[in-house]
Amino acid sequence: MESAKEYIGNGQAVLGVEFGSTRIKAVLIGSANEPIAQGDHEWENRLENGIWTYSLEDVWSGIQDAYQNLRSDVRNKYGAEIRNLRAVGISAMMHGYLAFDGDGKLLVPFRTWRNTITEEASDRLTELFGYHIPQRWSIAHLYQAILNGEDHVGNVRFFTTLAGYVHWKLTGRKVLGVGDASGMFPIDPETADYSKKMIQKFDDLISPKGFSWKLEEILPQSLVAGADAGALTGEGAKLLDPSGTLQPGALFAPPEGDAGTGMTATDSVAVRTGNVSAGTSVFSMVVLEKPLSKVYPELDLVTTPEGREVAMVHCNNCTSDLNAWVSVFDEFCGLAGVSMEKEKLYSLLYKNAMSGDSDCGDVLSYNFVSGEPVAGVMDQEGAPMVVRTASSKLTLANLFRSLIYSAFGTLKIGNDILMKQEHVRVDRLMGHGGIFKTRGVAQNILAAAMNAPVTCMETAGEGGPWGMALLASYRVNNPEGLSLADWLSKKVFADAEGTTVDPDPKDVEGFDRWSEIYRKGLEAEKAAVRAF
Repeated sequence: MESAKEYIGNGQAVLGVEFGSTRIKAVLIGSANEPIAQGDHEWENRLENGIWTYSLEDVWSGIQDAYQNLRSDVRNKYGAEIRNLRAVGISAMMHGYLAFDGDGKLLVPFRTWRNTITEEASDRLTELFGYHIPQRWSIAHLYQAILNGEDHVGNVRFFTTLAGYVHWKLTGRKVLGVGDASGMFPIDPETADYSKKMIQKFDDLISPKGFSWKLEEILPQSLVAGADAGALTGEGAKLLDPSGTLQPGALFAPPEGDAGTGMTATDSVAVRTGNVSAGTSVFSMVVLEKPLSKVYPELDLVTTPEGREVAMVHCNNCTSDLNAWVSVFDEFCGLAGVSMEKEKLYSLLYKNAMSGDSDCGDVLSYNFVSGEPVAGVMDQEGAPMVVRTASSKLTLANLFRSLIYSAFGTLKIGNDILMKQEHVRVDRLMGHGGIFKTRGVAQNILAAAMNAPVTCMETAGEGGPWGMALLASYRVNNPEGLSLADWLSKKVFADAEGTTVDPDPKDVEGFDRWSEIYRKGLEAEKAAVRAF
């Protein structure tokens, strides 16, 4: 306690902030790169005029509240005040579209990764580049705006991601970590920078429009992990801490996306390692030994924070519907006069699910709160539903086992392509995110879905904010000049404790059977979306 207090008082602590889909979390780490304090703020996206968005006012009120809650945590634990920080890192949900004019004015409301409104642009660019451009990528949003004839496009002078925007306002630097940049525009693995060839193809494509800008001029600069990404300005310090207590000068890591921070938080940046990050959305990342043989619409190519090529399966939906069902049972507890903490209720329902049938007794569930391109559901809004036949075994255990299966159901579709068609090998698959906190449940189910061993470290619930703090620490605490992979293995995870679960053959068989019916039932899900 005294050591942490002195560390904070001397301005040596490192801060990581991540803007998740439902929570903004700030994590402070100490001399051993361990979390020593945290603060958070809950927020939610809104569907406004057919667009999933967050307001910029919510961005700043949210990060300020998370930071103030962090300050309170520091005062309560250590009797200390944060006046200076050694380093800071900002991360956020990847992709999306934040476009600004020459005066820094936002031209249209923030279009988040969750939007599925760029199908035409996605298809055309994928064909042009010979490289899969998902709908949520920033370049797809820009090109769709061009195809739509939107007036604002001619005034664009800078466009970026949410992490890039916040970093810009705190430091004055228009940069991105290469991992986040790889979700804006394709990266050349040889240079860890945007593909010059594809930039030229894009400029040639839109040249008849006569815009005054070229693509390279309006993209943020791409930086690898450990690079100089600026420092906290006086104006930035006041934005983060309106009380004026925090002083400028902290060095910044390149801002990263939640994929990059997930890889970092699970020590999964080396070749043939992988991780699954599960929250509102779920995605798997596998660092490739060699390029894929062809383009797959279910697989995205992004990079590690160092620029290594990664195969990513990104699914828009994971725990939102599962959380909604837990809330229903929480409401029932209240009706029955039973007081139960939410965390205990989660544990009770999750553990009971493991007593259900391995194929969930033919109970299907679809967790599609929003569209799900990997599953072919392209609409903006989904229709979460549970489907069964008269002969299905509807029990509480089978219902919740199916709901947890559904959290990984679409992820399995993409990874079956990666593992069974491309024969990609993975030595280690790490799981992280809140769903893994209840031991012996989601970890075991994921192992069955992937038919691969899954490891969860004691830090599995820390997730992206801690990963971003590690990237900030790497920026300032790497005098030996180690690669990120070596630095993580030697300085952070050398003594890390974790548990590894091998797939249970019975569960693998059960998940495969459930998945087969799940894929056939997608037609019913699409019909439900159309009907509602």
